[in-house]
Amino acid sequence: MDRNTIIAIVLSVIVITVGMGIQTAFFAPELPPEQVETSSVIDNTVLPESSGSNIIAVGEEPDSAPFDVSAGSYIITFDPRGASVKSIRLAEHLDNGEPVELIFRDDTDENAFMLYIGGDNSKPVDSVFSHSERVNSNGLHIVSFSRDFTTEDGKPFTIKKDFAIPENEEYMIQLSVSISTPDGSAIPINVSSDMYTLSVGPQIGPSFESISNNYDYRRVSVRYDGKGKNDVRFSNGMFRSDEDKNVDWIALSGKYFTFMLIPENDSIISSAWSTETSSDTGVPQEDIIYLSRSASSESSIQDMYSFYAGPKVKNSLSIYDDADNNIFRIEGHELTEIIDGSWLSWLENILNWVLQLFYKIIPNYGVAIILLTILVKLLLQPLAKKGMDSNAKMGALTPKLNEIKEKYPDDPEAQNAAMAKLYKEEGINPMGSCLPMLIQFPIFIALYGLLNTNFDLRGSMFIPGWIPDLSIPDTIFTLPFAIPLLGSQIHLLPILYTISMIFSMKITQMGSQANAGSQAGMMKFMTYGMPIIFFFIMYNAPSGLLLYWSTVNVISIGQQIFVNKKKKDVYAEEIAERDAEKAAKKEAKRKNRRK
Repeated sequence: MDRNTIIAIVLSVIVITVGMGIQTAFFAPELPPEQVETSSVIDNTVLPESSGSNIIAVGEEPDSAPFDVSAGSYIITFDPRGASVKSIRLAEHLDNGEPVELIFRDDTDENAFMLYIGGDNSKPVDSVFSHSERVNSNGLHIVSFSRDFTTEDGKPFTIKKDFAIPENEEYMIQLSVSISTPDGSAIPINVSSDMYTLSVGPQIGPSFESISNNYDYRRVSVRYDGKGKNDVRFSNGMFRSDEDKNVDWIALSGKYFTFMLIPENDSIISSAWSTETSSDTGVPQEDIIYLSRSASSESSIQDMYSFYAGPKVKNSLSIYDDADNNIFRIEGHELTEIIDGSWLSWLENILNWVLQLFYKIIPNYGVAIILLTILVKLLLQPLAKKGMDSNAKMGALTPKLNEIKEKYPDDPEAQNAAMAKLYKEEGINPMGSCLPMLIQFPIFIALYGLLNTNFDLRGSMFIPGWIPDLSIPDTIFTLPFAIPLLGSQIHLLPILYTISMIFSMKITQMGSQANAGSQAGMMKFMTYGMPIIFFFIMYNAPSGLLLYWSTVNVISIGQQIFVNKKKKDVYAEEIAERDAEKAAKKEAKRKNRRK
C-alpha cells in the first residue's frame, strides 16, 4: 500500500468519522370498517383552559396481567396498565439467538404507546384498561383496550385504544385512539390547548452498553409534509418540531432498526417532540419521541396512527410507497428516507449487487467480502499500478538519493532541492499516484458505507468461534476491567489490521526508499504513527469492514512486493543506460572543445 493510498484512506476515514459525529449530535388510512367509527374534526371553538388536567378511572378494576400476542412478524407484550406495550420482538430477526427486542427499557421506564394528559409527559394515563382480542376478515389481529374516566369535577368520558397487527409479514402496526363523552358534551380535556400526548420509547433496541463510537448510534429524525428527512438537533436534551410545519412522521432509529410514528391527520398534531437523556444505570441513553394532539370541542374523536417498527431495509419500507402493496393501504410518506445513505448510494447499490452475487455462489458473507475486495482491486489495478511503478522508479534512484544525502548531510533544504532536480531529470513525479488515488476515493467511501451499515451482514457468521457476526467487532475475550479508549472487550481483527498496515507501509518504503531529507520523518510517521491512529479509530468497527481493509492490505503487500522485485531492476537498468548516454555525450562535447 503506497503512501498516497494511505493518505486517501486517512481522508476517507476522517471524512466519514466527522460526518457521523455531526449526524449523531443532533397518515395511514383507516382500519377496516368494523374498527372505524367516525373521524374527528377539530374546529376553532374556544375551550376552557386547563380542564381535565387530572382524571380518575371509574368502574371495576380489570385484570392487570401483561399478555403476549404473536401475529405475523411480531411477538408483542401488551400491558393493560395504560393500554401500553412492554415489548416488541421481531420473530424473523435474532439477537444472541433470540428474537430482536425493539423496546429497550428497564423496570423504571414507562412503556411504549403510553398516553399523557395534555402536551407534556408529566401526567401518564396509567390506569388499568379492560382488553379483548380478535382477528378480523382482513388479516389483522386486533387488541382492544377501554376504560371509563371522569375529571375531578365529575365530567365522564371513555378512552379506547385499538392496536391492529398484520398477520402477514409486514412491519407496521396501527393504533386508533378514541375519546368520547356519553352525553354529547365536548371532551373535557384541554391543558394549554392540548388533549393528550402519545409516546414511543424509551429507546430502540437491540440493547447496548455504550454508543460512544461511530459504528452505532441512536438518532431521532423528522419529516415535514413535502420535505425530506431531517436529523434532529437536541438542545438541552429536548427537540420540538417547527410550529408552522405539519409533521409527516417522526422516527427513532438505530443502525439497523427504526420506529416511525405517522399520524393519519397531521393537522390535529400541535407538535412532535422528543427528549434525550443519559444515565449511568439502566438504559445508557434514552431517546423518546412524542406527538401532542390538539384539544377539540367535539364530543368524540378517533385518531389514527401508524407505526413502522422493523428493519431499515428497502424491501420492507418501500411497500408503503404504494397503497396496493400493503395491508393498511398506506402511501406517500417516503419511509425509505430513513435508510442511511450518501451521495454515493448508487455506487453502494452496485457493490451490494456484486456482494450478493458472490454470496449466492458461496453462502458466507465473509468469503463474499474477500471476493468483492479482490474484484475491486483487479478493476483498480491499472490505477494502482501507476503508483506502485512510481515507487519502484524512486527505489531505483536509491544510490543517487544516498549520494545527495552524503553531499548535504546537514542541509535538508538542499537535499530536497537536489532530489526535486533529480526527479525532474529522470521524469519521475513523486506525487504521480495522487490522481489515480482521487479516482479510487469514491469507491473507498462507497465500500465503507456498504460494509458499515449493510443489514445483510447483521448476524452473519464468517469463522465460527472467532467472527460470529460481521456487523459487530470480533471479541476474543472480555477483561474484568476497562482499558482506556478501548474498553473491556479485546478484538483481534483490529490488531491484525494494524500489523498488516505497518507491514504494507514498510514494503512500500522499501520500494521507494523515499526517506531522504525531510521526508524521513514523514515516512516514519506514516509507517508507525498512522497505523496506531487507525487502530484506535477502527477498534470498534464492524468485523466486515475490518475484513475488507485487512484484505486490501494483504493484496497491496503482494502487489508491491511483485513490483519491487520485477520492476526495480528494470528501472535501475534504464537509469544506468541514461546515465551512460549522458556521460558519453559529455565526453564527446569535451573532445570537441579540445579540437
